[in-house]
Amino acid sequence: MKRLLHSHTALTARRIALLYVVLALCRLIFWSYNRPLMGTVESWGGALKGSLLFDTVSILYANALYIVLALLPLPLRVREHPRWQSLLFWLYVSVNSVLLVVLNLADAVYFRYTQKRFTADEIFFADNGNSPLLAMKFAAENWYLVLAGIALIALLAWGYGRRIVARSPLRSAWSYYPAATTVLALAAGLSVGGIRGGFTRMTRPVTLSNATLYVPTSAQANGILSNPFCILRTAGSSGRIEVPDYLPPEEADRLFSPVHRPEAGTGGSLQGRNVVVFILESMSAEHSAHLCPELYADDPAKGFTPFLDSLMRTGYCFRRMYANGLRSIQAMPAVLGSIPSFKTPFVLMPQSLGESRQLPRMLRDKGYETAFFCGSESGSMGFGAYARSAGIERLYAREEYEARHGKGDFDGYWGIWDAPFLRFAGEELSALPEPFFATLFTLSAHHPFRVPEELAAELPAGHTAIHRCVAYDDRAFRDFFERFGGESWFRRTLFLFVADHVSSERYGAASGSWPGDHHIIGFLYAPGSDLRGESDEPAQQIDLMPTVLGLLGNEEPYFAFGRDLFGEPERTPWAVAYESGYEVVTPEGAARYPEDAIPDDPTGRRLKALVQQYYKHLSEKRYVVD
Repeated sequence: MKRLLHSHTALTARRIALLYVVLALCRLIFWSYNRPLMGTVESWGGALKGSLLFDTVSILYANALYIVLALLPLPLRVREHPRWQSLLFWLYVSVNSVLLVVLNLADAVYFRYTQKRFTADEIFFADNGNSPLLAMKFAAENWYLVLAGIALIALLAWGYGRRIVARSPLRSAWSYYPAATTVLALAAGLSVGGIRGGFTRMTRPVTLSNATLYVPTSAQANGILSNPFCILRTAGSSGRIEVPDYLPPEEADRLFSPVHRPEAGTGGSLQGRNVVVFILESMSAEHSAHLCPELYADDPAKGFTPFLDSLMRTGYCFRRMYANGLRSIQAMPAVLGSIPSFKTPFVLMPQSLGESRQLPRMLRDKGYETAFFCGSESGSMGFGAYARSAGIERLYAREEYEARHGKGDFDGYWGIWDAPFLRFAGEELSALPEPFFATLFTLSAHHPFRVPEELAAELPAGHTAIHRCVAYDDRAFRDFFERFGGESWFRRTLFLFVADHVSSERYGAASGSWPGDHHIIGFLYAPGSDLRGESDEPAQQIDLMPTVLGLLGNEEPYFAFGRDLFGEPERTPWAVAYESGYEVVTPEGAARYPEDAIPDDPTGRRLKALVQQYYKHLSEKRYVVD
């Protein structure tokens, strides 16, 4: 047993385990130092689970080189030589002293002043001439943290066990080299999974916003993060926010303001209604014969969304609705928070943890229950994390569905088929207290473009790989409306349908370029109301939050980059996106502008004002009305 415990693998595992202890102590110091900001923890289990996730990524980032060198199947005379063992010791202690101990303890002080963790954008400020002086000043003021850091570094050096002689229990070459190589390969696989945050095909590398899945507030989310994760996951995607100075600030405010101040007593035709937002995966406008009749004039299929088309005709349809981006992760903040994404998706930026009052939080503060549904695994693709940060309390994912209905409806790739998951969502909504706000993100209209085998023959194949999936989702919504249309909550609900982006599978020629490559389905449906008609003016995803607030009679000032499509005629209709340059569509036409060559015509100056305001608020990490 002693020989096994002193093997290279066992000693490496022991030393990695020690790092979890050190990070746990760093986090305890962080929370104690910032206790007034942290608030009450509702679920210690969730906080501990999140802490373990981010600590794993931090440890693997910081110790990738050490793990490789410690497990490298070198000849035993080299691997067990005192000089090689000394090299490993100093690498372990020096790297972890700086990246784990010093950075995380410095974060405790930094967070108190900024309410954010030290990330890649702080590196750009490190060359300030007064940085060393400031560091010494903070160290003197927080001398007890310095002592705690020294103690933790001493713990690293002592706990490493330098006096233990590492010795492989396998001494012959024919057993040693295959076994050591296998251990290195397993460690590499486990490290990749640990850095990504999981091993399934739906797992994406975890981001800072994932912390909101485990705790209810931004402060506590920052509290369970750890470095070097925060730095390396934001390197190259954040940096210092440079605010363009296209216009004088007062002119930028005049041409475009994200501050909305509704007039009392206006709007509110649907006041008190529940709100259900359906974000539809890859639901291009070209799938609809109602929106693009010219594509189906001679086609017996007449489009692939007949049921959704019927709702567009009896509800209020935005015939020229445009996505603000081409990725699902850009749709969530656009629809729920009226925040676009330009060069970098908003939710991947550390600035996304800034203070905000998005649609779910505003309604929650007015007494609404809030819920988010997505049939993928909990935490996948960042949807649940963003929903939580936007103010949504209840999250329903594949795990919740399978706990109720078993594992038979998994599509084998992304999550639960949309039809059974929609039924599940309806069942859960039927049990929620009213009023409620809910968002559901569909996922079946996605590569590899499969539908349940028992339905494949009944659905039209269409002209592209996605058309059968679109027809499946259309049928799923028909079944949902037939099943729950008689429920009392259903009749008291405002339904919003909007796609996340266009499909990668294009049919019509117009879908290959701007603005057709952003043209999506978007409409409102409110049973028993007068909300009927259609608009041919340009509209965009970021307009939906202001529009819903207007229909609900909101009188609270709020922050949004879009406009109320019914209640703010003074704001010019348009849609804006960024794909290697700014793209704009207005009632007069569409144009693309290089970032460094935006014209000084009225549309160009308004675009300059929007972009300047966007980056100004990103730099301040603040998305609320003062």
